[in-house]
Amino acid sequence: MKLLRVGTAGAERPALLDRNGTLRDLSGLVTDIDGDLLADASALARVREAAQTPEVLPPIDADGLRIGPPVARIGKIVCIGLNYHDHAAETGAAIPQEPILFLKAPDTVVGPEDAVLVPRGSRKTDWEVELAVVIGRTARYLESAEEALGHVAGYATAHDVSEREFQLERGGTWDKGKNCETFNPLGPWLVTADEVLDPQALPLKLWVNGELKQDGTTADQIFPVGEVVRYLSHFMTLYPGDVINTGTPAGVAMGHPEPKPYLRAGDVVELEIEGLGRQRQELKDA
Repeated sequence: MKLLRVGTAGAERPALLDRNGTLRDLSGLVTDIDGDLLADASALARVREAAQTPEVLPPIDADGLRIGPPVARIGKIVCIGLNYHDHAAETGAAIPQEPILFLKAPDTVVGPEDAVLVPRGSRKTDWEVELAVVIGRTARYLESAEEALGHVAGYATAHDVSEREFQLERGGTWDKGKNCETFNPLGPWLVTADEVLDPQALPLKLWVNGELKQDGTTADQIFPVGEVVRYLSHFMTLYPGDVINTGTPAGVAMGHPEPKPYLRAGDVVELEIEGLGRQRQELKDA
């Protein structure tokens, strides 16, 4: 299923994109798409049943309708740094022996076509297309990657926007360069795990002002999705609705020769993951 949330920010309603590309209203079946829904097998079964005969769901006129983040009330966003061989190579970093972790606050999440704000004083705002994993079952001390994949509710396209000077040159941890407002566009859809046959076979692409900058595949991940979820479960409890950003392939601005083409107000970024949908953001000054 392709689940999404539509409407003005803070007042989104749950929806389904049916097999014919028609937007369908789910608000008669569920209150929202969030951790409570993803952990409720009976509620998900009702949605799946309706998805088999989507004509029973009221259609929604998508013309001019905002698409919000596909998951509401996210508990935490856990991110994996330097998780692609080619990205590690372009930055001159050694291949990590264990996953590099950092956190993003849930309030960085915006819709897939909402504006991204360049922070005040920023000189090095950068782009990163990423596969987002959404947890569907509480995960604690998982023993195998196979078991971990059974705790995944679905997948989405994420944009892990980063400010490199804040991240790397201002002291402390990476968090200062990762948690500026609007720095995590998510969506358009949450695609349930049963529709993603192999999360390690997904092409990812990103364009800036129409120029292709990133063109990778999740097959290049150093730590694949199942291993990431298993590993994280030994350091923190993962709850339904939590999100994991699993890293970005080569092609970020930081990896370019000087002068590096960092983002500025007026730039347009587009990104997509095959089968998970496309995003488009215009950059504006904060």
